[in-house]
Order: sequence, then C-alpha cells, then structure tokens
Amino acid sequence: MSNSAKIAIGGVVAAVILMPFIGFWLSLLVLVGVPVIAYLMLDPGQRRRLRRVTRKEIGR
Repeated sequence: MSNSAKIAIGGVVAAVILMPFIGFWLSLLVLVGVPVIAYLMLDPGQRRRLRRVTRKEIGR
C-alpha cells in the first residue's frame, strides 16, 4: 500500500472518529485543514520536490 493511500485511510478514520465529538463541519475542516497547513509549512524546495514526485507517479 502506498504512503498516500495510508494517509488517506488515516484521514477518513480520524474524521469518522471525530465526527460524533465535534460535529460534521468541524471534522471536515480538520480533515482538509491539516494537510493544507502541513503543505504550507514546507519550504519552496520541498514543495517543488513533492510536486515533481507526484507528477512522476501519475505517469505510471
């Protein structure tokens, strides 16, 4: 299983666990917001490398 698939499954599990405690919209915000914040914390070189790797995997 690829790392992105593991992250996606973990995100879905986290959203399902959080939903009864904090509500649907807040859990959706956490599900979307955490990866966005993590991406924005990368420096420009790491972002370029991440985009390059992602494009290479799409071509497989």
